[in-house]
Amino acid sequence: MTTTNVKFLNKDKSTFFPVLRTRIERYFQENEICKSGGSPMLGKAIFMLSLYLVPYVLILTNVFPAWAMLVMSGMMGIGIAGVGMSVMHDANHGSFSTSPWVNNLFSGSLYLLGGNVYNWKVQHNTLHHTYTNIDQLDSDITGKPFLRLCDQQRLHKMHRYQHLYAFVLYGLMTFSFLVKDFRQVGEFNRKAKQKLTKSFSAREIGILLVSKLMYVFFVCVLPLLMTDITFGQWAIGFLLMNFVAGFVLSVIFQLAHIIEEVHSPIRNDQGNIENAWAIHQLESTANFSGHWLMSWCIGGLNYQIEHHLFPSISHVHYPAIAPIVQETARQFGLPYYQKTSIFDALGSHINMLKKLGRHAEQTVTAQRVVCTPQPVISSSQPIG
Repeated sequence: MTTTNVKFLNKDKSTFFPVLRTRIERYFQENEICKSGGSPMLGKAIFMLSLYLVPYVLILTNVFPAWAMLVMSGMMGIGIAGVGMSVMHDANHGSFSTSPWVNNLFSGSLYLLGGNVYNWKVQHNTLHHTYTNIDQLDSDITGKPFLRLCDQQRLHKMHRYQHLYAFVLYGLMTFSFLVKDFRQVGEFNRKAKQKLTKSFSAREIGILLVSKLMYVFFVCVLPLLMTDITFGQWAIGFLLMNFVAGFVLSVIFQLAHIIEEVHSPIRNDQGNIENAWAIHQLESTANFSGHWLMSWCIGGLNYQIEHHLFPSISHVHYPAIAPIVQETARQFGLPYYQKTSIFDALGSHINMLKKLGRHAEQTVTAQRVVCTPQPVISSSQPIG
């Protein structure tokens, strides 16, 4: 099946998204609110970056015992997750600030985490947000050899146990930054020939190489030069930092798309999706309720429906616009999937991993039953 020029076909001529977009625009105009994050985002950025960099600086002072440095490494992992969810995520979507240079500045915080801005924009902004949960197009579910994340993927015996070992693999997410970005240069350049993405220029490849070398110097060479820790102690701290960060980031992102209600659509014979893009986002994405502090810490990513429909709006506005999205979906008889808590979402994610690890025919049957769009909300409880 060709993946060139994949289109979303609004075969039912739905006016859902134009109506919703008008209502969202009216909300910002009537309340005279800017769609970007503004000063709340700046304060959060300072806090999250400090959570990552302050422990790092304290480690470099070399005045703490090894066990304390290990604790600080874990804190750095939490800081990495915080920066990833609450700072660079909005900045790379252009919603951190109304100023492009401010967005560019804070999107560069991804380099401090070992990632690459251009690669992220291709993988996340272009592929994931456009082709959410579509096999071979959404990099978040494709190319995971030990995980089966949609029913179109090949089933292996090991997948029977993926609900048990998946969370160990989730902890490896940020480790993969060091090598995955290089591998994906070729992958994304091939997709560029299919007109799905833009290819990496020589300049971007140069930035990729230099930024990786700088990250290695920052996270490996400097600590070993400026402290008396052994290489083994450094390796344990590095492993802990990345495992904490990868685990938190992966779990939060997975709860939005790999749960029982949402589905992975199948392209037609022409390689297109027979659905309007906005309705596809509703059917392949879910929210989960939580305390405002939790939502603040994870960058509003429990409001994934709002984020996928309006990625250029800062997450600080999601609690306010969520009722508008929910009510509009209800009026159009469309699904608005919402779990009652993070634990409810986590349980559903584990159940989905179990289903996807079963025999292919059983999984497809279960998936078809679960994923038939229903004009019902998974939970009547509001988020926040």
